[in-house]
Amino acid sequence: MNVATKLIESHLVSGEMTAGQEIGIRIDQTLAQDATGTMVMLEFAGLGIARVRTQLSAQYVDHNLLQVDWRNADDHLFLRSACEKFGVWYSKPGNGVSHPVHMQRFGVPGTSLLGSDSHTCAGGSLGMLAIGAGGLEIAMAMAGEPFHLEMPRIFGVRLVGELPDWVSAKDVILEMLRRHGVSGGVGTIIEYYGPGLAYLSAMDRHVIANMGAELGATTTVFPSDAEVRDFLAAEGREHDWREITADAEDESIYDLHDEIDLSTLEPLIALPSSPGNVVPVREVAGTEIYQVVVGSSANPGLRDFAIAAAIVKGQQTHDRVSFDVNPTSREILEQLARVGALADLIAAGARIHQAGCMGCIGMGQAPASGENSLRTVPRNFPGRSGVKEDRVFLCSPETAAASALTGVITDPRELAISYPRLDLPKNSTVNTSMLVPPRPVGTEVKLRLGANIVSLPKFDALPDTLEGPVLLSVGDDVSTDEIMPAGSKILALRSNIPEIAKFTFTYVDETLYDRAMAIRDKTDWIVVGGRNYGQGSSREHAALAPRYLGLRAVLAESFARIHAQNLVNFGIVPLVFQNPKDRLDILQGDVLALPKIRAEIAAGRSVSVENRTQGHSFTMRHQLSSRAAEIVLVGGLLNALPSNGKPT
Repeated sequence: MNVATKLIESHLVSGEMTAGQEIGIRIDQTLAQDATGTMVMLEFAGLGIARVRTQLSAQYVDHNLLQVDWRNADDHLFLRSACEKFGVWYSKPGNGVSHPVHMQRFGVPGTSLLGSDSHTCAGGSLGMLAIGAGGLEIAMAMAGEPFHLEMPRIFGVRLVGELPDWVSAKDVILEMLRRHGVSGGVGTIIEYYGPGLAYLSAMDRHVIANMGAELGATTTVFPSDAEVRDFLAAEGREHDWREITADAEDESIYDLHDEIDLSTLEPLIALPSSPGNVVPVREVAGTEIYQVVVGSSANPGLRDFAIAAAIVKGQQTHDRVSFDVNPTSREILEQLARVGALADLIAAGARIHQAGCMGCIGMGQAPASGENSLRTVPRNFPGRSGVKEDRVFLCSPETAAASALTGVITDPRELAISYPRLDLPKNSTVNTSMLVPPRPVGTEVKLRLGANIVSLPKFDALPDTLEGPVLLSVGDDVSTDEIMPAGSKILALRSNIPEIAKFTFTYVDETLYDRAMAIRDKTDWIVVGGRNYGQGSSREHAALAPRYLGLRAVLAESFARIHAQNLVNFGIVPLVFQNPKDRLDILQGDVLALPKIRAEIAAGRSVSVENRTQGHSFTMRHQLSSRAAEIVLVGGLLNALPSNGKPT
């Protein structure tokens, strides 16, 4: 067996481990962040369960850190009270990004982790089965329910050789994206193995595992080996280590296979506006830039900041460039100060921000309009930075720091300095003071519900016949950032569905909200999409807000895993074109009818569609398990909650 199948087998509670078949797995730990966590806590409150039933659940405040008015601050108090009430660890604002903090403090090889953030897969760097999902899935896991998914194929990637100077872990995952694109990992777990692993630290592996989400993978796993043991020892948690490796380093134990010779890699960069649009840095060298951002869950380690500090040490960044540094945890910020790297960054002109996601999620550090921004973040979907017409490039800390000095995109190998050799402390500066442990069982706590927290909307069951106009037709790789944008203005509304719904599809069609509201009480409506619909973030608002506006079906060529499940959870039917050419015959504004939708979903895979405007019919198919079909039929998973998600 490989590592992935060992992890699944040890947590399997239902189904068979046959690719494509639905399985249920036991969840040991859950993770939520504040942009999605308010919904998780509202949904968990609606279950009427007094306390979480996991081994450990943690709530991080890392996304909505800007307090420009009362809303974020009020929601932080709500999350703190929910953690006290339900037995959840609470990570205070400023303690850091959920993924590296969880890895440092709570990650345990061999355990399962479900998180309301698509980059939860970063936990695979420790030999965990770590999967991102929508908020409802997390609430159910906190209640002790299994998590259901299709059994993935296992994609083995053998690493050989050693990275050359000026090339780092970010270039490894960018190479994977260059080869396979943003949907190349759909339906798979990517497992890395081979002799090249000996040269990748646990935090290097975090970089690679984190951005497995950009390949569309269910998750990424690494073996739990000596590097993982060293990491846990440095964090004072060696007792949590256990070895987990594949039975053999042989491609025959994988369903798919690839190999990367690390020694042949060069600095890479993803061009605007997709993580899959990857080219060598040398091909775009000389392009003028305005901003550089170092940090995020995609490059969270001490080494990632220290190498940038060493490159700019004793120099001043270009006068045109805003050099922004997002420390990823309070622990790492302390370490940077202790080793002198923080002073080097400040002297070079860096703008030091608080520990958190910040620029990655459009929470400040928005770029100037029409200007190029280089970032070490995991995503560059249109508008994610907080600027609609942004131009964001994804790169390594080495490329970012080199470019900050020159003012243009620069291959770091061209700098007139030797590659810095870092001498970092073996042990971490462990600081747990901003992690608040769960209250004892029996503690009486009242939830603090601010004025911005609104009860979840109630949705009806799927009707026998569905008919409505195509309000929107979109292309391939539409992201959840485009369906429901991020940014400080919008994310502050995350616990108020009627208000956040006003921004639905804003970056795609600014008229969508008004058009949807005009027919909301009269008829349902439909979206038509291309391949990989709903890629990116796990935010369930990208399903919940459109459902609130009347969306009942999405017809697409294929769906991203998390978004497809979020659609199901809120009673929106995801349908796949049997013949992709049928999509081309549908125009925005056409009225589609699904005359037997309820009976057909209950009976099988085929769903008949009539284009009443064009006067022709075609057949779609659904990929729902019997369990998921039942959820759609009753109008979504919310309808199974005792009080419809209203906190008590």
